[in-house]
Amino acid sequence: MVALPFLAMLIALLLGVPIAISLAGAGILGIYLVTGSWNTVLSNLALMPFGTVAQYTLSTIPMFVLMAYFSASGGLARDLFNAGASWLSHIRGGLGIATVFACGIFGAMSGASVAAASVMAAIAYPEMRRHGYSEELAAGTVGIGATLDVLIPPSLGMVIYGIATQTSIGKLLIAGVVPGIIVGFFLALAIFIWVVFRPQDAPVAQRLPWRQRVDSVYRIWPSLLLILIVLALLYTGIATPTEVGAIGSFTAMIIGLALHRLPRAGIVEAIKLTLQTSAMIFIIIIGANIFGNYMALSQVPQKVVTIVADMNLNRWVVIVGIVVTYFVISMFMDEIPLLLLTLQLTFPLITALGFDPVWFGVLSMMMMTMGMVFPPVGIIAFVVSATAKVDLVKVYTGTSILMIAIVITTVLMMIFPEIALWLPSTMH
Repeated sequence: MVALPFLAMLIALLLGVPIAISLAGAGILGIYLVTGSWNTVLSNLALMPFGTVAQYTLSTIPMFVLMAYFSASGGLARDLFNAGASWLSHIRGGLGIATVFACGIFGAMSGASVAAASVMAAIAYPEMRRHGYSEELAAGTVGIGATLDVLIPPSLGMVIYGIATQTSIGKLLIAGVVPGIIVGFFLALAIFIWVVFRPQDAPVAQRLPWRQRVDSVYRIWPSLLLILIVLALLYTGIATPTEVGAIGSFTAMIIGLALHRLPRAGIVEAIKLTLQTSAMIFIIIIGANIFGNYMALSQVPQKVVTIVADMNLNRWVVIVGIVVTYFVISMFMDEIPLLLLTLQLTFPLITALGFDPVWFGVLSMMMMTMGMVFPPVGIIAFVVSATAKVDLVKVYTGTSILMIAIVITTVLMMIFPEIALWLPSTMH
């Protein structure tokens, strides 16, 4: 009886039913099976949608989404790539490393990996191909580079995790900084090693004059200013994550207007896309909360914790099992529905085993970054393929090779949890 709602949800997902409806429908079925009363079901449906979204913390989401769209519309991503390319293009594989640099910095202004993949596929991929880079290396670099947005604040995935688990959003966002930098370093190293063994995949370009390189740095000062404001406010705790998002989106808009790159139509389009994206996320959260109510009534999470405890497994065996499960599911599902679907089971388990919630939040993001670029689905791989007009198999080839950077960082973080926990521990 308890498994029936899970089976119904799985069948609905396989049939292509939207995740929000699948979650809500399975939750409604589960509540009825547990209580045997449609009145209880209807009373839940009457109160839960408004009660779910009428939370102050949820306003963080549209603020960060709006900052992402203002940053993309203002042309800041192109400036970041051009700056990296100006300094690194004469190095074999330098344009790929410049793409990683641009993705990482753009991630600190957006937090939306799919948006980063779309923007960088339109900017960086054609430039790398023009300089003779292979399709596999160019597409793979864009795809893996875009996943940095999941780790580097402001990350929508971290915000959703914090809201779903009642974990400090500020600490979660800051916790992703060091792992994000380490992934970026290993990714640059992986690109360098790739071109050492396959130099034909990345021809050397001509060194640009010093004046042009210095000018390229001058053009990215607005981006660096925006990042400094966001990170400083988050780290010091002067402002809440919601206030940081509001300040960041307002600053991104002012920068775009001051540089004459954000026309009125661009502002309207950014607001329109923010409303659409935020509404989609909120609907998924409502569906997840309905399903979560069923989980609470049926006590499934508590039963799972009891079963695992009775098995006397080493807690690291359990965490490895969760990590593998997250990686597999993330190949078929975007990070937000994945988090809302799985955390109701995994979070009580990891806390019962004594793992730090902030550390597990970063670890969850690491798993999702791999699934988002790995076959058979990998949503970012599809975005890169569609935007850059490149064969999907070549995108998968590139991302699968460069994924070693994420794997190494994940292993290091499991051995040394301080990689994720040190910076948040210094916050006041």
